[in-house]
Amino acid sequence: MAVEVVYRSSRDPEQLFMDKAEADRHDKMLELAEALGEVLQTAVPSLTEQTAEDVSLYLAQNRDVFAKAFKNNLGALADLLPAGNPS
Repeated sequence: MAVEVVYRSSRDPEQLFMDKAEADRHDKMLELAEALGEVLQTAVPSLTEQTAEDVSLYLAQNRDVFAKAFKNNLGALADLLPAGNPS
């Protein structure tokens, strides 16, 4: 019988990771998404909780691309578009 060490995300207990660093990255991403969701709902009160959660999770998962775009590299956003859709 083999023994495996797995790590569980404290913010997403159903998600298991084989690497502690990966679990930590996932937790930090979820923490960012939660903060973004609060800001989005404050900025746009008509936004539903589910939509705010979906958008904030997308932003957090793609934070590196958005960080490049916010630093005047708008071309970085092309990485998020489907192939063959430049606009």
